[in-house]
Amino acid sequence: MKKPLGAHLDSFLSKEGEEYKKNPKFHEIKAEVTQSSEFEFQNSSKFPHRFKHPLTLQFFYPPAPLLIFYRMFGKSEDVETGARSGALYPMMLESPELRWGFIRKVYSIVALQLLLTVVVGAIVVTIHPIATFFVTTPGGLALYIILIITPFITLCPLYYYHKKHPVNYLLLGIFTVTLAFAIGLTCAFTSGKVILEAVILTAVVVVSLTLYTFWAAKRGHDFSFLGPFLFGALMVLMIFALIQLIFPLGKITVMIYGCLASIIFCGYIVYDTDNLIKRFSYEDYIWAAVSLYLDIVNLFLSLLTVFRVTE
Repeated sequence: MKKPLGAHLDSFLSKEGEEYKKNPKFHEIKAEVTQSSEFEFQNSSKFPHRFKHPLTLQFFYPPAPLLIFYRMFGKSEDVETGARSGALYPMMLESPELRWGFIRKVYSIVALQLLLTVVVGAIVVTIHPIATFFVTTPGGLALYIILIITPFITLCPLYYYHKKHPVNYLLLGIFTVTLAFAIGLTCAFTSGKVILEAVILTAVVVVSLTLYTFWAAKRGHDFSFLGPFLFGALMVLMIFALIQLIFPLGKITVMIYGCLASIIFCGYIVYDTDNLIKRFSYEDYIWAAVSLYLDIVNLFLSLLTVFRVTE
């Protein structure tokens, strides 16, 4: 049985300090310290972010192999063989109005996904018994594992039904909510300052890279060559994440891992935005939204890991 803090205070005093125990103020200080320690322990469940080693999402959420395969080898419409006024890129054959309508639709879906993620995450963070349940009960651990696996499983039927309405929206909702719940649990054990820093930096990076990609595409730059390199880097990252689960790494290694992951997902934002402008067909709006949403979420989790280590 662990000794209370007051007992440890007694043991820390040397024999020469016995005279301090005779002082009435010594017992008053001891009582205050002990009471404060017991209060902190009893109320730790109300403030789960105080735990030093909580149950959190310690690895990133890379896209499923099916999604990666689709990105590299899936059917697409690469129409760069003509010219139109107001084209998004040189030699654009399709109608710019139709492509802009498709882009607006995809970004609207991504915005709704991010909004839903914020709402679900805020509920998990503010209602402390939810996080406490996942930390303190065996059933919570089992449910946490299910929450992590469900988005991966959902991607498989979503791949086959991403063009079939309304099944595609239903599967997209399940995918977004379960992933948002897992992200919320991670944020529940992270200080608000770290979360705010990660959110702000993620927003700045996403907007900057998106604007840059549109600007570069307008001037004839193409980023399709990034696909194989990003695929290989992501495979290394996934293996590294599995090793981290089995053999926990030090802070410096975790920080390096988070920085490398941030760079990889920045590359994916550019790559998928370029595909959105040039290659995704009009029926692939769900798949395009999933790609960009995963890029943003992964970038946020990567930055969150870096800031959490440096805190």
